[in-house]
Amino acid sequence: MTENKPKLLDQVRQVIRIKHYSLRTEESYINWIKRFIFFHNKKHPLEMGEKEIGEFIAHLAKNEKVSTSTQSQALCAIVFLYKVAKTSNIYKKKNNGERD
Repeated sequence: MTENKPKLLDQVRQVIRIKHYSLRTEESYINWIKRFIFFHNKKHPLEMGEKEIGEFIAHLAKNEKVSTSTQSQALCAIVFLYKVAKTSNIYKKKNNGERD
């Protein structure tokens, strides 16, 4: 029997709403998370780590020339993503070699 767990982005949305973050924060975080994933050619976040996060933030600074506060916001969104992922069953399955 397969479990119908929400996808990782849906889980992020769920946690944001549980924590009563503003709608604008939700939109911003989801946007940064999607940009991070697309920057790495749709690689699943759980297959990436510090190296890829650093590459993305460096890209924002060097190529897109975004401000330090914007880089910080992007980093906060990505860190939030990983906090949600680590508390979900998805993270546990991926780290045990199981597939969804």
